[in-house]
Amino acid sequence: MKERGGSRAAVDERYAQWKSLIPVLYDWFANHNLVWPSLSCRWGPQFEQATYKNRQRLYLSEQTDGSVPNTMVIANCEVVKPRVAAAEHISQFNEEARSPFVKKYKTIIHPGEVNRIRELPQNSRIIATHTDSPDVLIWDVEAQPNRHAVLGATDSRPDLDVNGMDSDNIPNIPDLILRGHQENAEFALAMCPAEPYVLSGGKDKSVVWWSIQDHISGLGDSSKSETSPGASGSKHSKTANEKDSPKVDPRGVFHGHDSTVEDVQFCPSSAQEFCSVGDDACLILWDARTGTSPAVKVEKAHGGDVHCVDWNLHDVNYILTGSADNSVRMWDRRNLGPGGAGSPIHKFEGHKAAVLCVQWSPDKASVFGSSAEDGFLNVWDHEKVGKKKNPNSPGGLFFQHAGHRDKIVDFHWNSSDPWTIVSVSDDGESTGGGGTLQIWRMSDLIYRPEDEVVSELETFKSHLASCTPRA
Repeated sequence: MKERGGSRAAVDERYAQWKSLIPVLYDWFANHNLVWPSLSCRWGPQFEQATYKNRQRLYLSEQTDGSVPNTMVIANCEVVKPRVAAAEHISQFNEEARSPFVKKYKTIIHPGEVNRIRELPQNSRIIATHTDSPDVLIWDVEAQPNRHAVLGATDSRPDLDVNGMDSDNIPNIPDLILRGHQENAEFALAMCPAEPYVLSGGKDKSVVWWSIQDHISGLGDSSKSETSPGASGSKHSKTANEKDSPKVDPRGVFHGHDSTVEDVQFCPSSAQEFCSVGDDACLILWDARTGTSPAVKVEKAHGGDVHCVDWNLHDVNYILTGSADNSVRMWDRRNLGPGGAGSPIHKFEGHKAAVLCVQWSPDKASVFGSSAEDGFLNVWDHEKVGKKKNPNSPGGLFFQHAGHRDKIVDFHWNSSDPWTIVSVSDDGESTGGGGTLQIWRMSDLIYRPEDEVVSELETFKSHLASCTPRA
């Protein structure tokens, strides 16, 4: 932790200062201690709306030490609506406790580590996972049986525990297996917004593209599932002896990288266009309509390995990349020539360690987040570049989430609940194990137009003045 966030004492001091500011900086905050680190966290569908809070699925991975199997956890999360939580209460949490807002709904015992989770936009029940193998695994999370990982259990019989959960430590069987990589594909994974397509990158330096259109018609059918959104068990059970997962061959394999492909992303407006980044420091744009060679290859997009990429949902000309060189770069694809000519239109340099995840906000086209090994999740607005009022703050940076003590390995904006983020850190280096899941929403006074905020504060000022007793 020293090389990233400073000494343990400095990290503790920083954390204490941040915690004291929670009532000022956040509209809502929840802290959930994890026994095992999580490499991926994703919002699932919202399934219940109420007056003061909504209920929504949350997907998490559990990376164990081998004493129990690796699992994927499907949780039900209560998301408190804006301006509902009391400011004096949101900072009063026990760091070692689990949040009452996050309740485990189902556990899927995964065949290997769950390195990346992605959901299918066309069907909220279908998710894909990457593990330490060449395959991509497809799951119907509602129909999958609820398993219960038991320490030291080796019984191969599908016995049920008292809660009706399989407790034999046998991995769940994926509903589909996508084949096509020649070596492990561990992190680069994406689902297409326009069509039921899946994209993956791996150590074989290739980008592989599948269509699961013809394979998911029987998946995600509620009539075939014996679970309901609030249920915790399932009678539907599949074991290795009962069912072999159907295998799906790729629609295309794309070559152009010279090293491991670290991340991939579809163009939001085209199922045929996508991009990838890798350890060769390249950003490559692909167009399946023109073949399996790069459409545009940007050499030396960064000064180090490129870990992550995201494509803007609101303006498909803009692409973000994050790198081991500690920076985030923003690209305009209109400026990128066939020979890779072109430079980033902005460089965002606010992190002190490798950037692990970048994602555009679904709520505002110019806003995005980045998380890094320095333990910070930065929120940026590229329209604020050149307009900064604080000379000590990097251009475009307008919010810094400092609630994690160690590297933030993943985060996800909530598309159903504006400006709400889930983030997860691997706390192995700072605490010796486990992880921290946090769900938070910054105060709207931070991101709203300044004139609106001033006007609202004036209203409060007038109200307070009218309530003050006169001498």
